[in-house]
Amino acid sequence: MPAMRRLGLLGGTSWESTAHYYSGLNEGVRARLGGHHSADLLLRSVDFADVVRLQEAGDWDELGRRYAAEAAVLAGAGAQVLGILANTMHLVHDDVVRGSGLEVVHVVDVVGRAARALGVTAVGLLGTRYTMAHPTLYPERLEAHGVTTIVPGEADQAEVHRIIYAELVHGQARDSSREALRDVVGRLAEAGAGAAVLGCTELAMLLDANDPAAAPLPLLDTTSLHVTALLDAALTPQASAVHTEEGAA
Repeated sequence: MPAMRRLGLLGGTSWESTAHYYSGLNEGVRARLGGHHSADLLLRSVDFADVVRLQEAGDWDELGRRYAAEAAVLAGAGAQVLGILANTMHLVHDDVVRGSGLEVVHVVDVVGRAARALGVTAVGLLGTRYTMAHPTLYPERLEAHGVTTIVPGEADQAEVHRIIYAELVHGQARDSSREALRDVVGRLAEAGAGAAVLGCTELAMLLDANDPAAAPLPLLDTTSLHVTALLDAALTPQASAVHTEEGAA
């Protein structure tokens, strides 16, 4: 039975999705190792209000400095593999790598592998406006996996962002917003997407990737995919080379 390398988690953005990560990781360890096993992890849950303020100000340099410092604390406390528990905050992935010196499992690489496993070469991306509009976070990194990124139009981007920040991060899952997201996915399908990426960890509160009727396209739930990849890394004796892949933002 493999020993579990200690996971360090950078969460709180928002705590709603971090709670899903925490339960998913523990359920996954129990399923894989059995008995009374649970996840060996350290969680740093930041104050989301501070993060939102810096996001809105466009101060990603300061966010990078803060996340690098938090990552160093986790490494100093014994973490051996790190996970950033939010798609948007992967914009400071390279800062986290530099701050910790550890393997940081990148969510977009996980999505790229899942898309290829489905035989999909173009995906539609749902997420915060920071995630959807960024030229490298998804488009360049997915291109390395042979996958093209299609983003919604401006009005759809604004509505998806509003749903996330005005509702989901506060734990509100409204039927009207579920229908709005389904409509956005439908337009992504018309634009040529073969699957839709739930590129914000809270979006799974509205659309269930395990339900074929949830949306007009197959859904790639980044939370569940990322949880699986973090477990794979933590339960693998030899560290992978994820931390050497820089340039993804």
